Amino acid sequence: MFGSIPIKTPEQIEAMRHGGLILQECLKKVTEAAKPGVSTFELDQLAESFIRSHNGATPGFKGYQGFPATLCTSVNEQAVHGIPNKDTILKDGDIVGLDCGVIYKDLYTDACRTALVGNVDYEVRHFVKITKKALCQAVKQVLPGGHIGDISAVIQKTLEDQGYSAVAECTGHGVGVNLHEPPEILNVGRRGTGPMIKPGMIFAVEPISAMKSGQVRTAKDGWAVVTEDGEYSAHFEHTILVTEDGHEILA
Repeated sequence: MFGSIPIKTPEQIEAMRHGGLILQECLKKVTEAAKPGVSTFELDQLAESFIRSHNGATPGFKGYQGFPATLCTSVNEQAVHGIPNKDTILKDGDIVGLDCGVIYKDLYTDACRTALVGNVDYEVRHFVKITKKALCQAVKQVLPGGHIGDISAVIQKTLEDQGYSAVAECTGHGVGVNLHEPPEILNVGRRGTGPMIKPGMIFAVEPISAMKSGQVRTAKDGWAVVTEDGEYSAHFEHTILVTEDGHEILA
């Protein structure tokens, strides 16, 4: 069901550590640039330019299965895979998921932040804060001897305890040689289920949430996944290495 989960070599880990640093700095710059009046196209150009300015680094998403951009820019009701464009101008009160990947030495890292644009309503800020908390709680479950279901369960509980929903159709995954590797890491689940977590595994853990219903559909462009009820969605993601005694956030 899950397929074989790759164990990374020390050389692969070091390369992903370097790529992850580039990705972290890229997302920091793009998040800071997400202000009212800025287009998602401009954010995408900033991300691509920054990544390519580092020798040996290239955008991980651009061209992947035909995706046309470096960033996924998912605004408000868009949960994932929003395509940057010149006509999408961020406005006061928006939130935008900034999802990005970097390839360095033929290895992928993958991460996401949700940025608050200008003056965002308290209820929405709280929602984004809880989604970020779900990622923080999930990271704590990435431990040798644990199970993938431990990660899924804590994401679901953290969101639902606050009245929010996990978007079950969108999942985390292994990452490294390929952008998507085993295992699939659901945002809903039960503790003690799924494959065992072992040192050397690297996961992209990514809570994707909805303020109300977690039901989603694919937009007409064939890429963006949006909430059925039009309510806001948020998304946070880290690339995480399983170490001998815990974990290390790579991006």
